[in-house]
Amino acid sequence: MDELPPLDAFATLVFQVAGQQLSVRSTRAIISHLQERFGGHMPSPAELLAADPKTLRDSGFSARKGDTLRALAQRFVDGRLNEEAFSGMTDQEIEAALTEVPGIGPWTARGFLLVGLDRPDVFLSGDLALRRTIQREYAFDHLPTDEELAELSDRWRPHRSLAVGYLFASEYGG
Repeated sequence: MDELPPLDAFATLVFQVAGQQLSVRSTRAIISHLQERFGGHMPSPAELLAADPKTLRDSGFSARKGDTLRALAQRFVDGRLNEEAFSGMTDQEIEAALTEVPGIGPWTARGFLLVGLDRPDVFLSGDLALRRTIQREYAFDHLPTDEELAELSDRWRPHRSLAVGYLFASEYGG
């Protein structure tokens, strides 16, 4: 994220959708291709809706991710989602609103809470890279289970986001 310009809520969600099931490197490449197709910047929700869906495919998004982004953009355009409203919502309310969008699950919603809204107590339990880092850093002889992750991350409350940041930094040298 440090290699990208500051992103608004919509652009951060585009980044999160792009990163589903992909490496950080692949995600950055897709975002770069997308920006090239929109004159060097991230598209606004209205710009994304006005663009030919092929633009997203040509940038590296799957058809399904393209549909997700268009549904997300529509919710920003019609006001069901907006940056101002997020500030008055709880983490659970934001996660519920975002997971109503087909193609956005808990991982994407929590990633947005962590990266886009800088919420202090978010844990990305479904993140495979995070699980592998925890396995290494905590000397598990297996990928930690959901129960093991919950027990471990409960120790970090109410600062789980900070712990996640440190774990990612240990993995990616950040």
